[in-house]
Amino acid sequence: MSGNEIEIRKVGSTGRITLNRPKALNALTYEQALAIEEALDAWQAQGDIKRIVIDAMGEKAFCAGGDLSELYRRGVEGDYAYGRRFWADEYRLNAKIANCAIPYIAFMDGITMGGGVGISAHGSHRVVTDRSMIAMPECGIGLVPDVGGTLLLARAAGHLGEFLALTGWRMTGADAIRAGFADLYIDSADVPAAIAALEEGDDLEPLSANSSKTDEAPLSANQNAIDQHFQHKSAKECLASLEADPSEFAQEAAAMMRKACPLSVACAFEMIRKARDFSRIEEALALEYRFTYRSMSDGDFLEGVRALIIEKDRQPKWRIERLGDVGADHIETMLAGLGSDELTLEKRTKA
Repeated sequence: MSGNEIEIRKVGSTGRITLNRPKALNALTYEQALAIEEALDAWQAQGDIKRIVIDAMGEKAFCAGGDLSELYRRGVEGDYAYGRRFWADEYRLNAKIANCAIPYIAFMDGITMGGGVGISAHGSHRVVTDRSMIAMPECGIGLVPDVGGTLLLARAAGHLGEFLALTGWRMTGADAIRAGFADLYIDSADVPAAIAALEEGDDLEPLSANSSKTDEAPLSANQNAIDQHFQHKSAKECLASLEADPSEFAQEAAAMMRKACPLSVACAFEMIRKARDFSRIEEALALEYRFTYRSMSDGDFLEGVRALIIEKDRQPKWRIERLGDVGADHIETMLAGLGSDELTLEKRTKA
């Protein structure tokens, strides 16, 4: 399949996927997600593909997240079903990547956030470069880290997961490897050669041949502080701990938490704590879906997107203005079971 926004093809025994929306930082559209899923299903069924390689056009971004414009438009019109279908279908793709029987190699070269993490960091081989900038900034727009991100965050060292989720902190490639979002570092200049070699060969040797030692992860120096401030029993207590620390790092982290949606921050904290008991991505996706299912109707997603992406006034009017005012009942409501609407990850027909 070849289109204006995504190129899916076979090169020998390699399945190739290239996102092609560089002006939009390769933000993932609904149609792209469905196309990737279709390719994964076909390649696993056919048996002649030995590896899958996904990359993107342009030097700025692998994938800066999901394309939110249509979600916002439908949501403000009261069409919440569209978003719920979008997230269910996207999460099904995330699970298929995590469970893919074929080596799935993602080149996270450039900005990789949100939905971009979902189509890369669950692969068997995750490659970062000197241009990589990886984050889960969903709390800033009234959402929570999703696409299976809560499981990745829960498995990060110490309390790094809570820190990354509640602040939206941007990781370097080295940070991403430390946090468990990536495996290998390759200089961006060497990426085309590594991909070409993968297309020509029957093994994964080009990855190790082109990999190089990365610099020490910048966040390593702050791991003790992160564990100290994010060990508490609630997001509110974590913020109070940061605010009591006059260090530049703590104050920056606190400022980032205060800018985010209070309801999202509180729920994300609880979700990561719950995800530490999960063994499968499907468990994390099901919990994430409970929040995203309600994010338009009962949460702040539409207001967050309006303020930060559509109108860009950066003055969101959150339903609950302060983190300290988010109660246990608010969190329980957003994460409560959905009954017959619980995520099942079965194939759905796109309306």
